[in-house]
Amino acid sequence: MARFVDQAKIYVKAGDGGSGCVSFRREKYVPRGGPDGGDGGDGGDVILIADPQIHTLYDFYHQVHFYAENGKPGMGKRMKGKDGEDLLLRVPLGTVVRDGETGELLGDLIHPGQTLIVAKGGKGGRGNAHFATPTRQAPKFAEKGQPGEERWLILELKLIADVGLVGFPNVGKSTLLSKITSAKPKIADYPFTTLQPNLGVVFLNGGETFVVADVPGLIEGAHKGLGLGHEFLRHIERTRVLLYVLDITREETLNQDFTNLQRELFLYNPILLKKDFLIAFNKVDTLKREEREEKIERLKGLFNPELRNRIYVISAVTGEGLKDLLYALVQLINKVRESEVIS
Repeated sequence: MARFVDQAKIYVKAGDGGSGCVSFRREKYVPRGGPDGGDGGDGGDVILIADPQIHTLYDFYHQVHFYAENGKPGMGKRMKGKDGEDLLLRVPLGTVVRDGETGELLGDLIHPGQTLIVAKGGKGGRGNAHFATPTRQAPKFAEKGQPGEERWLILELKLIADVGLVGFPNVGKSTLLSKITSAKPKIADYPFTTLQPNLGVVFLNGGETFVVADVPGLIEGAHKGLGLGHEFLRHIERTRVLLYVLDITREETLNQDFTNLQRELFLYNPILLKKDFLIAFNKVDTLKREEREEKIERLKGLFNPELRNRIYVISAVTGEGLKDLLYALVQLINKVRESEVIS
């Protein structure tokens, strides 16, 4: 399985245009034929294309330099040189492309088959046939082809998903993803088990589906890149809605955990707090049956009243409460999708 790579810096060089040709007609009975040099071919472009079958920038991890084909020189009898072949580089959906020197945003490839020309091939030079005039009937020169564009690019992958799982390490996000989808993330009882994003598809009765992204857990200071910081937060930017996953066994800090998560999102990008969200109290299976109901109500009471109807109590291990949560998520996702269409 290819290593997950979500950032790359590459150099691209479009093809140079072919030079025009200096040539004169040489036919029987025409000892002094006119100029007939053809034009050079155009250089090939470097083009990025979004491919839904690719999920990582791994192909750009070892190979950094990419060159399109040069145009061929022109020939006699006004024959144009062959154009250089375009170089097509396939990238995952959600790839953001920036100029490597200026940081300028060049494109955002989010639709299957979407293309972006990142380096334009040089035009072929004109042959000497173009330069004949009444006073210069036998020009002995032609144009050189123009050089193709070249530049460094920064490629940055931001996953596209309907739901992003937000939580501190070891709260059960990976277990939840494995329970509700066919994804098989690495799961263990220690922080940072998830070292790369995992995607899974949820299938509900009635044909409803949505994509869930589990990404490395946050720690305080993640917005500064601490822990796995930006490796996490970059991927949350794409998701339609968020699901804050909290560990219900952390009774004394449950509300503070939620506040700290929101703070990290805000400090990274304030727009993240504008996303719709739900809250999952996970690990309810660890509570004793006789005290469960009273404790849940008490813990919900720690949250602002407007947040309490967003809270769902679940167990990612046993599956308790997952059905209600998933149907609530799909309703929220559909609401966001409708607003996207309207806007």
